[in-house]
Amino acid sequence: MSADNTTADPATATNSFAFPRHGQTFPTLTPHEIDRMRRFGEVVLFKHGEALFETGKPGPGMFVILSGEVAITQRDGLGHVSPVIDQGPGQFLAEIGQLSGRVALVDGHAEGDVETLLIPPDKLRALLVAEADLGERIMRALILRRVSLIQGGVGGPVLIGPASLGDMARLQNFLARNGQPHHLLDPATDKDAADLVARYSASRADLPLVVCPNGTVLRNPTETALAMAMGMIGHHGPEKLYDVAVVGSGPAGLATAVYAASEGLSVAVFDSRAFGGQAGASARIENYLGFPTGISGQALAGRAFNQAQKFGAEMLIPVSVRSLDCSKSNGAFELATECGHLLRAKSIVVASGARYRRPEIENLDAFEGRGVWYWASPIEAKLCTDQDVALVGGGNSAGQAAVFLSAHARKVYMIIRGGGLGASMSRYLIERIEATPNIELTFNGEVIGLEGGEDASLARVRWRSRLGPDVHMLDVRNLFLFVGADPATGWLEGCGVKVDRAGFVLTGVQDGKNGERPVPPLETTVPGVFAVGDVRSGSVKRVGGAIGEGAQVVAALHGFLGDSAKPAL
Repeated sequence: MSADNTTADPATATNSFAFPRHGQTFPTLTPHEIDRMRRFGEVVLFKHGEALFETGKPGPGMFVILSGEVAITQRDGLGHVSPVIDQGPGQFLAEIGQLSGRVALVDGHAEGDVETLLIPPDKLRALLVAEADLGERIMRALILRRVSLIQGGVGGPVLIGPASLGDMARLQNFLARNGQPHHLLDPATDKDAADLVARYSASRADLPLVVCPNGTVLRNPTETALAMAMGMIGHHGPEKLYDVAVVGSGPAGLATAVYAASEGLSVAVFDSRAFGGQAGASARIENYLGFPTGISGQALAGRAFNQAQKFGAEMLIPVSVRSLDCSKSNGAFELATECGHLLRAKSIVVASGARYRRPEIENLDAFEGRGVWYWASPIEAKLCTDQDVALVGGGNSAGQAAVFLSAHARKVYMIIRGGGLGASMSRYLIERIEATPNIELTFNGEVIGLEGGEDASLARVRWRSRLGPDVHMLDVRNLFLFVGADPATGWLEGCGVKVDRAGFVLTGVQDGKNGERPVPPLETTVPGVFAVGDVRSGSVKRVGGAIGEGAQVVAALHGFLGDSAKPAL
């Protein structure tokens, strides 16, 4: 990317925010560049003190300042306001959320009379594609601004509760995985937090309290309740007909979204929790093509998520799909969500992946989110600092997690059901584990029970050898489970999509429903319904394989949609 020679003055940024790439984060456009952008927007005027956008309300798009100045500030629900930056002529106001018209994360107020060029979200996406060089600079700035807001340490929802609380980690992980700015306050050390806990008479079961930027206070909410309160979930009714609906936003689903949307198909993407799927929780992926130094699953998924939005894919996250109606009684497939909404699409891509397997361990339910984890992110790693932890599993995900946690924990006890790692783990990970002094391997072992302490969190793990009767104890407060996954296909029941004995979706099978036509390798037993990634029977359970299938299915989608559009003879 070429250097930007006309940048904003770094002195205008406040001390609350660090902008190591200030010129790329806040570039100044030339008059010629602004002229090229005028066909995508309209001129809008603001008087002194008027709001261009407000935190928590849907943003109207991107503003290019033609004259005057705009003050950008960030606030949270406790009334704390922090200046971010003042921007003037030639600069533009937006961050990555405005590609899809999401709620604003900051406030923007006119300082004096201001003249702007307002480019709405759909026109902004068109601009990024039509003006490649200019679009690259704008896209990079939009991404860097979101990163700066996340790293700024203020703004967004405030999570109030002890840092060691399991539900605190659950919500913090949810917000982090979805790229949402937030910060934590501990009532034991922060007076504002203590006062709020007292005001709401919050018991431990009510914690964490979550204070949204508009002042709404939630008591230990579900992820869906928090997302709705923050405006992350928009309403999408049955009046719109999409070319393709993708259920799941792991690597396979994101690849489908990027390639399908870039080729002009209207795309809606669902996910029940966050983009990235299981791969998004990987601390480091080192054997994916093109990243010789490795890349975290979150970074890889985040880039694909932004790329899909750039091309116009609508990301409905977190939204759970309850069922699929394949009858086409209204001329299209219908997806019913847990929010009670219906969405119609001409074709479906099943990319729902697999859900973490829950082994038969005594008291497992009681400690999920209170010391038992199915992923290892920096949030969980902080809970393990200078502590002993136990990890169960012998695959690549388990190996990546063990290496990652070893940099934080005093010791990682790795319990493997089998007699070795060679059959289930990449060689480079085995060598790294063997070279890490604070990882202790136990083969032919299995965890059989969990015990808690006075604070109802995990305190001890019981395990036994599969080669003898002895039962052993480990005093650990955190247990990580990487024991495989089961296909997430419950929402397909009743629609005619066939699965194998393990529940994975069958594809490429000649079935009476398909008539005499050749069945594409990724099409299910229901014409127009395709499956990619881990959920598909026979797929290679690797990130690269999932991305390849996500790209490959787009050709089959075009073929199906083209055939459907032909008049009957």
